[in-house]
Amino acid sequence: MELREVAASVYACLQEDRGLGCSNSGLINHGPGLVVDTFWDLPHTREMIGLYADVWAQPAAHVVNTHHNGDHCWGNQLFPESEIIGHRLCAESFEDFPPDVTEALRLATDSEDPAIRDFAEKLAPWDFSGIELTPPTRLVEDRLDLELDGLPLEILYVGPAHTMGDVIVHLPEQRVVFAGDILFYRCTPISWEGTFERWIAALDRIIAFEPEVVVPGHGPICGTEGPESLKSYLFYVRDEAKCSFEAGIPVLEAAKKMDLGPFADWTEPERLVFNIERVYRELRGDSVDAPIDALTLFRQMYELSQSRNG
Repeated sequence: MELREVAASVYACLQEDRGLGCSNSGLINHGPGLVVDTFWDLPHTREMIGLYADVWAQPAAHVVNTHHNGDHCWGNQLFPESEIIGHRLCAESFEDFPPDVTEALRLATDSEDPAIRDFAEKLAPWDFSGIELTPPTRLVEDRLDLELDGLPLEILYVGPAHTMGDVIVHLPEQRVVFAGDILFYRCTPISWEGTFERWIAALDRIIAFEPEVVVPGHGPICGTEGPESLKSYLFYVRDEAKCSFEAGIPVLEAAKKMDLGPFADWTEPERLVFNIERVYRELRGDSVDAPIDALTLFRQMYELSQSRNG
């Protein structure tokens, strides 16, 4: 875990992308202070708070959750005096996948199902015990403008893209964007609710700000080359998957046959399964918040990984 100053009194807390759950956070250390996203479990969030304590005089008065996925908000309870801010749809989705279920999966190392054992192995670095879900209480619709000791800050709704309740945090004077999971950089994104069109539009919105620094939800700090690269991936997958859909090829087989080209060296390439499934849902005309059979898709991710790794 690394604390890096990206502008005057603006910091990114970065976790090396080692796979599942390795997200980033941010701190705007002006006035009462604001943190962008907490981490997936309490030990990692405590470590993050320890790094922030090296630069802040007191814990931040505000915490923004960019969306409801646990790796961006399950540490909220460690900010008991802070105002938690998020989109209304983020708050409504907070209990979609409870921590106790995730902890049970982490402990399923002796499962007879190889896909479950593999998932448990990926969860091994985390500890989901003791988490008390602490959803946002100050809810955003389209935008929320704040001022921290004279510093303007914009919280902007850009969903449904990665999830239904995606927001980004824009610091116009510093030319910094905290993108949450609107941006995965040098790592494969995963599609939950929403549409490719909205996701691409959200990336275009970030690019239009002409930021000097973009802090992605996962992956290293970048400039506009980050959102540009993810746009290219989304366009490519959408076009390729459309051909497979029209040919009647099932999702897993479409994933196995797709050549990822310049995106093949991104981490977690097997997440392609989720992204193709989203294309298929859109082409079927499913609603943006249609239920997803996540367990089946994770099994298919495992099978895709096994087939590519020999």
